[in-house]
Amino acid sequence: MERHAGRWIAAWNRRDVDAVLGAYADDARFVSPKAQVFVGSACIEGKAALGNYWRTALERIPTLVFTLDRVLCDVERREMVVLYEANLGGTRSRACEFMRFDEAGRQIEGEALYGAPL
Repeated sequence: MERHAGRWIAAWNRRDVDAVLGAYADDARFVSPKAQVFVGSACIEGKAALGNYWRTALERIPTLVFTLDRVLCDVERREMVVLYEANLGGTRSRACEFMRFDEAGRQIEGEALYGAPL
């Protein structure tokens, strides 16, 4: 799980949506306040819709840099929280992302949470 977090951060910093999506199950569910802004719904259902959201957001965000802080894992529950600093278009904030995985290691659920600007 910790290796996944490092790959996840690196893929976002490359703006490589396909690499990020590669870890998701086809029927994954994702919740984010940023999704509400970019695609009109905070809850995204399915890998294809998730890719659409992220590509739409990246078209409008000139700068995206994530800096990993720490990773918290519950291996038995297949859950992880990634704490990081997000620089989105020049606005920096603390952020965390909750991730849940299936038995095959695919992400089936996620939720992004953003703090106040730094």
